[in-house]
Amino acid sequence: RGYLDNITAIGPRTVGSPENEVLAVNYLLEQIRGIERESTDAHKISVDIQRPTGSFSIDFLGGFTSYYANITNVVVKLEPRNGAEHAVLSNCHFDSVPNTPGASDDAVSCAVMLEILNTLSKSSESLQHAVIFLFNGAEENILQASHGFITQHEWAKSVRAFINLEAAGVGGKELVFQTGPENPWLVQAYVVAAKHPFASVVAQEIFQSGIIPADTDFRIYRDFGNVPGIDLAFIENGYIYHTEYDTSDRILTDSIQRAGDNILAVLKYLATSEKLAKSFEYRHGNVVFFDILGLFVLAYPARVGTIMNYITATIAFFYLSKKVLQPKPRAVHNLKKLLTAFSLTLTSWVCTLVAVLMVAMFVSIIGRALSWYTHFYVSVSLYGTAAAAKLILVHMLAKKFFYKNVNEQYLGDVFFDASLMIWSIALAVMTQMGLCSAFICTLWVAFPLLTKLMIHKEFTQKGATIKFIVMYMLGMFVPYLYMLYLSWTVFEMFTPVMGRSGSEIPPDMVLAGFIVIFTMILSSYFINFIYLVKSTKTTLVTLTTVFVVTLILVCSGIFFPYSSDAANPKPKRVFLQHTSRRFHDLDGNVIKSDSGIWINGFDYNGISHITPHVPEINDTIRTPCEEQAPFCGLPWILPVHFMFRFRMSRVAALHRRKPAAVAISHTSGILRTKVQPFEGPSHMSLYVRPRVGSALSRWSLGDGMPVPSVGGDYFVFYSHGLHAAPWHFWVELTVPEKHSDGIVSLAIAAHYFFGEDQKSPQLYALLERFPNWTFSSGWSCTYDLFVF
Repeated sequence: RGYLDNITAIGPRTVGSPENEVLAVNYLLEQIRGIERESTDAHKISVDIQRPTGSFSIDFLGGFTSYYANITNVVVKLEPRNGAEHAVLSNCHFDSVPNTPGASDDAVSCAVMLEILNTLSKSSESLQHAVIFLFNGAEENILQASHGFITQHEWAKSVRAFINLEAAGVGGKELVFQTGPENPWLVQAYVVAAKHPFASVVAQEIFQSGIIPADTDFRIYRDFGNVPGIDLAFIENGYIYHTEYDTSDRILTDSIQRAGDNILAVLKYLATSEKLAKSFEYRHGNVVFFDILGLFVLAYPARVGTIMNYITATIAFFYLSKKVLQPKPRAVHNLKKLLTAFSLTLTSWVCTLVAVLMVAMFVSIIGRALSWYTHFYVSVSLYGTAAAAKLILVHMLAKKFFYKNVNEQYLGDVFFDASLMIWSIALAVMTQMGLCSAFICTLWVAFPLLTKLMIHKEFTQKGATIKFIVMYMLGMFVPYLYMLYLSWTVFEMFTPVMGRSGSEIPPDMVLAGFIVIFTMILSSYFINFIYLVKSTKTTLVTLTTVFVVTLILVCSGIFFPYSSDAANPKPKRVFLQHTSRRFHDLDGNVIKSDSGIWINGFDYNGISHITPHVPEINDTIRTPCEEQAPFCGLPWILPVHFMFRFRMSRVAALHRRKPAAVAISHTSGILRTKVQPFEGPSHMSLYVRPRVGSALSRWSLGDGMPVPSVGGDYFVFYSHGLHAAPWHFWVELTVPEKHSDGIVSLAIAAHYFFGEDQKSPQLYALLERFPNWTFSSGWSCTYDLFVF
């Protein structure tokens, strides 16, 4: 904990700032040298300060190109006294996003790595392979430092596997949410070595689907280093991730100890493993892995899972076909009844989903979105009860009008089979798609089928007896317990994300959809009870009452979304940029200039809850999009324009910065534009839009092939550390013969994230008026647009 407290005491560590490039680096070097002095003779410790420059393209956040100059990596290699040919890499980052102390993201991981380095270095037991500790200083700048290490550092060539330590929350358990690619032996290493396992292939497939707006250095090592690894992250309390509340005192010592125990054990295992030296020989496909209540991890190759899944599905289909064909004279009748029950079950799910999403849409339209953000039980009381009530209602009506005078035991039996059929089809489809998460379907086919076979006689008895219910519940215990455990993990990760997913995605629709899905899953083998019991009226009335009362309370606004509670804050995130803009014509003349504070609320509510406290920032001052300028003429730090509605309030102008100088050469329909030289603050954004008839063909950035962002414009994210050389680059366009109105629009935005230029007096004054339940991150920036 001492390491953690000292790193966060430095304050926000933004790339390019003295805090990140000098103070944090000096602290790390001081601790590493102290560890080196106390190490045993069994080890050799080497330290290197790397300051790479480079660029790469990435399809994250709609696609853009990243350029970095003179950023900082602190690299430590612990190896046997006589050296080692192969190495395992442990990665953390000591930089933080602006205006936050970054305790969980990612100072705590660096503190853990320092302690692991200390522990290993004092051991008299020599390692077989080297362990490289990378304290990278530019992860928050979209993974730049890891790219600089894996593509340029001489030690990177020896890396055969890595462990990446990250955070999506503050403390709690660290979840293994990505592994590989392929290399099942790495997961087995975690299974064998980790003392407190917490891992899920479901989390991996959710994260890699892109629905969570985040990424980690795992991608860089995988894509640019072709190195397999393990990605871990703290996921608890994501409400204060990337805010001023991410302080060291909020991370429990138990969490730090737990992470240290796990990572130390896995690193030691890998550093003494024969497989590490030949890791490329063990690429045998993907692996299915999941922990059982945090006690242990089950892991097996995906190809084994595929066989298991198909065998399970085949047995289930064989059972269903045998049921349908007995007795043979009634086979058509039995098939018709099964398909009818199957259709009714799917219909009830669709009706439930539509109904609950309509409620969520209504709540969003009336301005009550995120009412559950601070009080999660509200979402269960509102959307959970609505989903359960709708399911019961559909089947109650079917029982009353469609299945009138049909034997109850027969209905219970056929609807059980219908649910089994749905899960069997889902199992076959997900397995065919290659999804490792299909193991969940296996649980929901195998255990219910075994239960049905074991209590077959009880199914035919009249009514749902106590004995039948007890035996039924015991048979369903495993899949239901695991699904509840998985549900907790999913909601633990996703609920806080809804507070930072932009103003264009209705969070109530997303959360309601998740709740409906889990309701459908958990109710799938209880639908048959609606037909077995005499009446579900009391249950339906109770659920409806809870739903109506909760809806009334939500509509009244009693559940305020955000909280400033010192012990458990759940703030609203707002970004404010005091922006000065200049638009130039073909001759370089300024044809328009303005300034204002650009405000972005990071969730669906925008700034509607802030307007009562600061009345002048309302919709009447919304600035229109500059259609002729790339990215609407606004200084985006990242190309996330598709996630936000934007506004701008008018205030006094900022100090002007010197624009770039641009030289142009033109030959045979190809125009090369060379920016020479360009200097500015540590964070800048370059936007390029070819004019009508022109096309951007090549540039000196990334791999040379320009990658357009969502909307068609080109975006380059630039950052530098201290003493960076001027930025030189060129772009090449194919152009039409006539281009009197210009061939390309090029804009540059400069962002001042730290120092005396960070906040203007006007910005300070506005920030002071924001309520205490907000986290307001503000900085100054300039925007200059040129046409060539």
